[in-house]
Amino acid sequence: MPFSSLKPWRCAALAASAGASLWPAAILAQPEDLEEIVVTADFREQAAADVPISVSVIGPEALDARTVQHVEEILVQVPNLSYSGEGSRARYFQLRGVGELEGYDGAPNPSVGFIVDDIDFSGIGSIGTLFDVDQVEVLRGPQGTRYGSNALAGLIYMRSADPTDELSADFEATVGNDDTRAIGAAVGGPLGRSLGYRVSAHRYESNGFRDNVFLGRDDTYGRDETTLRGKLRWDAGERVGVDFTALYVDVDNGYDAWTIDNDFTTESDRPGRDAQRSAAVSARVEAQLERFDLVSITGLADTDSVFSFDGDWGNPAFWEPFVYDFASVNDRERDTLNQEIRLQSKDGALAGGRGRWLAGVYALDLEESNDRAQGGVYDDDAFCDPCVTDTRVQSDYDATHVAVFGQLDFTVGERAELTAGLRWERRSADYVDTAGNRFDPTDDMLGGELAVTWRLDERWATYVRAARGYKAGGFNTDLAGVDFDAVDGISREQIEFDPEFTTSLEGGVKGRWLDGRVTADVSAFLMRRKDQQIKVPLQLVLGDPLSFLLLTDNAERAFHRGLEATLDWRPTERLAVTTALGLLDTEIEEFSVFPALEGRGQAHAPDYTYAVGLEYRPGDRWWGRVDIVGADAFLFDYGHDQRSEPYTTVNLRIGRDWGDWSLDLWARNVLDEEYAVRGFFFGNEPPDFPDALYVRLGDPRHVGATLRYRF
Repeated sequence: MPFSSLKPWRCAALAASAGASLWPAAILAQPEDLEEIVVTADFREQAAADVPISVSVIGPEALDARTVQHVEEILVQVPNLSYSGEGSRARYFQLRGVGELEGYDGAPNPSVGFIVDDIDFSGIGSIGTLFDVDQVEVLRGPQGTRYGSNALAGLIYMRSADPTDELSADFEATVGNDDTRAIGAAVGGPLGRSLGYRVSAHRYESNGFRDNVFLGRDDTYGRDETTLRGKLRWDAGERVGVDFTALYVDVDNGYDAWTIDNDFTTESDRPGRDAQRSAAVSARVEAQLERFDLVSITGLADTDSVFSFDGDWGNPAFWEPFVYDFASVNDRERDTLNQEIRLQSKDGALAGGRGRWLAGVYALDLEESNDRAQGGVYDDDAFCDPCVTDTRVQSDYDATHVAVFGQLDFTVGERAELTAGLRWERRSADYVDTAGNRFDPTDDMLGGELAVTWRLDERWATYVRAARGYKAGGFNTDLAGVDFDAVDGISREQIEFDPEFTTSLEGGVKGRWLDGRVTADVSAFLMRRKDQQIKVPLQLVLGDPLSFLLLTDNAERAFHRGLEATLDWRPTERLAVTTALGLLDTEIEEFSVFPALEGRGQAHAPDYTYAVGLEYRPGDRWWGRVDIVGADAFLFDYGHDQRSEPYTTVNLRIGRDWGDWSLDLWARNVLDEEYAVRGFFFGNEPPDFPDALYVRLGDPRHVGATLRYRF
């Protein structure tokens, strides 16, 4: 099946032609090798070139040069990664076309893991602020051995800056249009001979690029985000190290994103709120014993969140002569505790010095309570006179994951390395709500991987990896109280659904050439999904915009295939080129419950994503950067066939350094491109309520300046 567009190849050709014109300069210049990139999300820290996985690692310099505030700004530059704009910030991600679009039902079961400093925030990633974050890593494909059921599609791992051996401090202030202002500070250093610390604080505010003409306000979609971080590193002995992390993030954003006209001018009389307050701590203990090493990782998080919105997107005057007024509020509390203990051998402990092993146990306990209230009134003096709905559901959910895992690594011959991993996991869940639902499923799941890495020479390696990932089953809480005789295509047997399993085959090439001035990572993959969990939205009552039944069921078979490529090139000491390309082809092959979906692609899975960046430093002080980021059209959801439009955005940044001081002038989406990050297709306009496409737009042009001081 051909990919639907060749636009990314045009971008690649443009980058190639630009590189060809610079080739003589590249031959003459002799810059130093690019810094080695290290992956920290795996069991052992190792160079990205040695990891048999398609991985993107974004370091502190790239974060400074390409972002302003939130991780969603950098993830769009990662191949085959997208997100659903179901909130003021991205928290539902899709990797290679696999991932959730929303999470209303109060029983989280994520496909893409989201971890910050060893603390699991999967499904609640709106706390992904970037100040004092040192590295963001994206591991694509099933992580069945390392992370289990929360990483069916892959993992996003954020790591904040560590304590330093010498006193250091960072200060940052930002101003921009739309009343953007931010300020942050970080300081760290030693505390005696055995302790090191780092603390940081940051506050960000912006009005959110919307104008509510009914309320006469420009901040109903505003962003108010506060982040506090703290780290303590303790060298408890010659062989024992302990890292403590504390995190507090308060995201108190407005949510007024939807309009009948699909623009930035809203009419709502009850604009919503998208708030998340998380307090978390983690502790990592690493002890080097005689025969093996001990690693213990503990994470504890407490999160309170509110997600509310105006269901009809209007006001009394807007909907005259009809009475049409709906609203939804979801209060959520989540507590998580994760604990991992593993033993890992010294290098060369097996097979006459050619192998090593590790084994461990893992437990995750998640407790979540939801208090959902939604309803309203519709009155048109004909069809409804009036129709009033008032739905309130309180739920409690507790899920416990227990896993045992192991991994073996062997060197075969002079150039090959074999990696084999296995993980068994049991997920036990307990759910009860005031609508009469009660579920207590238990799933046993098995996953793992087998990978071979072949080192062609000192700088080039190729790999093949087969992996099996899994995701626990679940239940449809919205089916409580449904009249199955009155709704076509739905039965009681669909209340619960089965686990999902994915088998992935991946191969790639990684390496450097031209004296280390070029690094490349190219991989191709084929994924087969068995019993894929697909959530189909069904509107039950015309005239009630909140009466959606979100029905999850298992599609028997689906496939995903594609290619990912990243290339970093430093042709001269003053010029750096970065490129990233993702190609993706997906298809639901068999879905007996909803056969109309067979043969179509997955939602939020564009056929291509790409990013091209050029950074130039004409001297020791000045520098400039341009980033071009784009994606193909994608299906918005599974209940209809509506698609987005392809888009391209351009970001610019110009900076100057004065020793420890620097000033950046930046512009994001400088061409003011309109692009959609979420879409619904349903009836929301009385009295006939014709089906129409409504989209949430991404941020328009955003310009500003950032002042930094670092020593």
